[in-house]
Amino acid sequence: MLIFISLTAAISYAIASWMQWQRATGRKINVRPTVILFGIAGFALHGVSVYHTLHHPTGIDLGLFSMGSLISWLVTALVIGSSLRQKIDNLFIGVFPMAAITVLLASLMPASDVLKPYGSGLFLHILLSVLAYSIFTLAALQAVLLWRQQQALKQHHTRGLVASLPPLQIMEKLLFEMLWVGFILLSISLISGWLFVDNLFAQHLAHKTILSIAAWLIYATLLGGRQILGWRGITAVRWTIGGFLLLMLGYFGSKLVLEFIL
Repeated sequence: MLIFISLTAAISYAIASWMQWQRATGRKINVRPTVILFGIAGFALHGVSVYHTLHHPTGIDLGLFSMGSLISWLVTALVIGSSLRQKIDNLFIGVFPMAAITVLLASLMPASDVLKPYGSGLFLHILLSVLAYSIFTLAALQAVLLWRQQQALKQHHTRGLVASLPPLQIMEKLLFEMLWVGFILLSISLISGWLFVDNLFAQHLAHKTILSIAAWLIYATLLGGRQILGWRGITAVRWTIGGFLLLMLGYFGSKLVLEFIL
């Protein structure tokens, strides 16, 4: 049953992503309600799958695939919700395929052996971390779109995908709004880690902690540069993606090594 639910969610995501691509390139114009409908259907089914892959009688599965599915589900929620008030539908093209892949992998792969009971403090730390990663994933996708928009405008290519994006100033504003939210969540997550995790620099947590702190410093520098020096454009894109890569390497890289190599 879980595989069927996850497969149906992935198919719904794939249809929504394909229709949005058709819409962005001008092949189909009046299909937004259908895109949203399939996206919400995929999201709802994905939520059921996330619940069953995360929760087990002995605790919560913090494995690579289950947490990846949770993060992509949260990113999908943020994008669908934001699309109802902002013109960011083209993020569907990147977000929905990512969600489709992660929901399938989480349902097909066996449960990880890192199942553990969790208290309220540790659960709060995990929740804040996942929310921060989700926001920064969305910010990285926004940065890629911003970079593509800047390149197209420099080359005077204003058709297709670029034509359907909001003005450059709004795109930058959205990016820094995401970065501020993600930065606040990551800051609270690191503080809660010091409070509720026994040893953040234990052997299995050291790389994750160090890379997370490095990412925090990158985002702090970027946001400070924005306020003091007016950083924008390609500078903001590079720092955003650099911080995101460190964060993802710290989280998923350490899990990949621990679960599949060691």
